[in-house]
Amino acid sequence: MFDYSLLHWMSFFTAAVLLNLSPGPDIAYILGQTIRSGRRHGVAAMLGIWTGAALHVVMAAVGLSAVLATSALAFSIVKWVGAAYLIWLGINMLLSKGDQFVSADNPGKKNLSAVYWQGVLVSALNPKVAIFFLAFLPQFIVEGAGHAEAQLLLHGSLIIAVAAVIEPPLVIAGAKLGALLKRKPRVGVWMDRGLGALFVALGARLAASAR
Repeated sequence: MFDYSLLHWMSFFTAAVLLNLSPGPDIAYILGQTIRSGRRHGVAAMLGIWTGAALHVVMAAVGLSAVLATSALAFSIVKWVGAAYLIWLGINMLLSKGDQFVSADNPGKKNLSAVYWQGVLVSALNPKVAIFFLAFLPQFIVEGAGHAEAQLLLHGSLIIAVAAVIEPPLVIAGAKLGALLKRKPRVGVWMDRGLGALFVALGARLAASAR
């Protein structure tokens, strides 16, 4: 059970590190929330992204991602919902005054919960991620190493474990950068506008993408 060679693990973890370092909505959301609102909100965003990624892993293991890969209608529905959500987040940031989601005076549990669930949706509503897992994970299934579903769950979980090593330092760095930037007048407004433009662009790119 789960008997793999050293070459297998080297290939897998190299790919997993590169995957987690690649820029996209997930990293943008984590860094954006951290810079704008601090470390606690960055952690909440990160946990939300990991939860969304875990949903994609489970979908790949049970074969639901295959529906997105083979059905143009299903792919289009998820794609447009995901693109609309990213653009909606971006527009909210563009129209904000630097405190759209979080009040600096009272960053309560409700705000942290909202950041978490937004992170879940940012990750879960990206059909490109689902199809990537469906294409990527099966390459590491080894005959005789256990049930295919179990191997998919193992490797998918390890990708999230790699993220748990890579992303926390980004949150720490983002929190320090955010604290530095917030000492300057009106920087919160321009951070929101810059991040809002980024999310609108990411949403537009997703809407324009093909499978």
